[in-house]
Amino acid sequence: MERLHAATTLVVIISKTFTTQETLLNAKAIKQWMLTQLQDSNAIAKQFFAVSSNVEKAQAFGLQTSHVLPMWDWVGGRFSLWSAVGLPLALAIGNDNFKDLKAGAYEMDKHFQSADFSKNMPVLMALIGMWNRNGLNYSNLAVLPYDHSLRALPGYLQQTDMESNGKSVSKQGDKLHWPTAPVVFGQEGTNGQHAFMQLMHQSDEIIPTDFIVALKGTNSLVEHHKVLVANCFAQSEALMQGKNLAQVTGELSDQGFSSEEQNFLAPHKIMKGNTPSNTLLMPALTPKCFGAILALYEHKIFVQGALWQVNSYDQWGVELGKQLGEQVLAFMENKTTEHSMSASSVKLIEAFLQEQNDTH
Repeated sequence: MERLHAATTLVVIISKTFTTQETLLNAKAIKQWMLTQLQDSNAIAKQFFAVSSNVEKAQAFGLQTSHVLPMWDWVGGRFSLWSAVGLPLALAIGNDNFKDLKAGAYEMDKHFQSADFSKNMPVLMALIGMWNRNGLNYSNLAVLPYDHSLRALPGYLQQTDMESNGKSVSKQGDKLHWPTAPVVFGQEGTNGQHAFMQLMHQSDEIIPTDFIVALKGTNSLVEHHKVLVANCFAQSEALMQGKNLAQVTGELSDQGFSSEEQNFLAPHKIMKGNTPSNTLLMPALTPKCFGAILALYEHKIFVQGALWQVNSYDQWGVELGKQLGEQVLAFMENKTTEHSMSASSVKLIEAFLQEQNDTH
């Protein structure tokens, strides 16, 4: 905000219900900033837009009806990119690129709808994931995009996957007898190779992996992209093949190490292998290809939710945190002395309040 000019700033508030605490807190702060800067009571009506299913609350906030872009109340936030929620993205990348993004998603939609299951990418990825999760009891999924521009994708898919299928009861409310969503994590390559991939190669934990890479780079440094792609392919090969004791001993012998040195070093250089992975190839990282990838994961998650028999579109665990957040805030502000919080939470709140008192 320090670099913004109030008279030339457009504000888009995105809140499905227009009741989300942290979103409205930000919106109120920016509203106050704009009114203070411009001394114009009509500024909010002119320069604020909202994307919401609750048009009435947006109007009560001070927005014009024509500035409220409605979204369907049945669209979950994690699946809402394709709705009016995508407005800031369209503003950032331009309408042509946003249309290409949606076109790529639409092509994946049609593929999912019409392709035979034996060639259907979302279905195949869903079944592979379920075999890893339920057949082999692997509890994690690493998503490793080999492109710096996709560095936020693993975090995006964490919500899409775990908030959708992180459940333990069926749609009918019955306790499930099988695990559902994996723990999703990841980072852009090659950074992950120097971090958690050590564990993936040499611990006893087997972590199925999705590699994502473009065949053509987005800049003129052709050699750099070739090395990046080589690293991607090498990691999937290493996860699959590993390196056994005989191979390690043979390499050490060829390097001139003594038998005693071989016996000492060899156990430290063994890689278990036999770790499953998918490699998703794009011709290039374009809005159209990216749209297809996002839709691919959405449909995969839908298929898994249907087969696991969970409701992929609620998030009561998230709602609990919101409810407790209100309770904690009320307790902090001395609006209530009645609560159901544990003694440890009360001590944490007291520590916070003490620091506030000492500061002021």
